[in-house]
Amino acid sequence: MRRKVIIFAISALAVTAIVGALVVTHRLPFKAAAAAKPPAVPTVPVVAGTVNSGDVPIYLQGVGTVIAYNTVIVRSQIQGQITKINFSEGQTVHTGDLLAVIDPRPYQAQLDQATANRSRDEAQLTNAQANLKRYTTLGNQGWATPQLVETQTAQVAQLNAAIKADEAAIEWAQTQLSYTQLTSPIDGVTGIRQIDIGNIIHPTDPNGLVVVTQVEPISAIFTLPETSLPQIQQQLASGALKVEAYSQDNTMKLDEGSLDFIDNEIVQTTGSVRLRANFPNKEHRLWPGELVNAWLLLDTRHDGLTVSASAVQQGPQGPYVYVINADSTVAVRPVKVAQVSGGQALIDSGLSPGEQVVVDGQYKLQPGIHVTILHGKAAEEAAAQDAQRTPIP
Repeated sequence: MRRKVIIFAISALAVTAIVGALVVTHRLPFKAAAAAKPPAVPTVPVVAGTVNSGDVPIYLQGVGTVIAYNTVIVRSQIQGQITKINFSEGQTVHTGDLLAVIDPRPYQAQLDQATANRSRDEAQLTNAQANLKRYTTLGNQGWATPQLVETQTAQVAQLNAAIKADEAAIEWAQTQLSYTQLTSPIDGVTGIRQIDIGNIIHPTDPNGLVVVTQVEPISAIFTLPETSLPQIQQQLASGALKVEAYSQDNTMKLDEGSLDFIDNEIVQTTGSVRLRANFPNKEHRLWPGELVNAWLLLDTRHDGLTVSASAVQQGPQGPYVYVINADSTVAVRPVKVAQVSGGQALIDSGLSPGEQVVVDGQYKLQPGIHVTILHGKAAEEAAAQDAQRTPIP
């Protein structure tokens, strides 16, 4: 009987140990699971920008060509040998500056001859007038015939006419002599010299001596779509409109002027209208024949919303931006863009002042994904990497 009790006790202890082991085994995973941290939510690093509000200029942009205000081919009005060149190519000259000299000796001789003829005729006139006075006195006393007096009167009149002809010849010779000095008719810049010292220049030479181009002030003719014409006319009625000239890549402002002229017809082949703007061009950054981008300041929008142009993406439904929510997630927001100028996009609708939008790193984003905003050097490096990744169009 005692042996049975001992066996039963040993069996009970074994069962208790097995049950305890099973309980411990089943509880450990729950404790491990409770001790483990939840998985981290993946985030995407981006560069953010803020929606700003302020006065925004509204521009119309067109491509134009710079044209000289005046262009003159300096030609000779007489024939002769060039004895002196008084300018350098590319030199700035002013009205009346001496450019070249033609051999003046033949024309000086003509002037001297005409002057001598006048002196001769003046001497003869003096003598004829004295004789007329004497003949008139004698005729009154009956010592001279009326015919003699009339003949002497006609001679005086003839010599007076000869002197007038001499004066005209002198004036003509002086004019011809003045043509031996070729001067600049306008303020401008000289071009390439077309003739050298020692050569004979003619009035019929097609290229003349040199081309002088006025570059200060200067003009630019540019085109805009004909649909913009009513807006331009409406704003022009309130006063002059400012025009800014930029380089072809829009990286350098060349000058600032004003709208001067709107062409009187629409170019039917392109559906555009031509306009002309004048620029002071004090620094000579605009050059005749140069292609420029003309920015016509149409209006200024007060309290306009702007974001970096890189924030605006193009989708099947039109432009949109990624807006960063308060919980660091992003959402797609359709926007309406009025213009893009100077790296800034003017937003008509879709955004509010102070909102944050993604300006770089959009290629990794999906709606609802969490983002980490980069700052400082990290933002610059991310922007540079994204620029390298983006293919050049």
